[in-house]
Amino acid sequence: MPSTQKYFQDKSVLLLLTLNLFLVFLDSILIILRLGSDSGEGFIVQLRSNLVIGEFKTGGVIDFLYFIIFAVFVLIFHFILSKKIYKIRRQFSITVLSMGVLLLVITLIVSNALIVLR
Repeated sequence: MPSTQKYFQDKSVLLLLTLNLFLVFLDSILIILRLGSDSGEGFIVQLRSNLVIGEFKTGGVIDFLYFIIFAVFVLIFHFILSKKIYKIRRQFSITVLSMGVLLLVITLIVSNALIVLR
């Protein structure tokens, strides 16, 4: 049955693709809006707790733009992989898209936490 059904006609796949796309746009918009108000060099991008207690490394706006690039890369990679796997097994394809949702949510949480830490 899954081999005869088209990839874009599967409601579960469409729901997960829409959720992935929404999370990429949400991540992008939140990062751009938070960085747009203050474009200084004082953003915390890393915490190195093994060197000194509370040792923070600061960075610029470009370090947070990498989060947007990563989110787009995750969307594209999981879409292509899911579409290729769908011909073999529908459940694996849905699992790949679900892992993409999880990864995008974690990206959203980490980027938001680093921007707020500033």
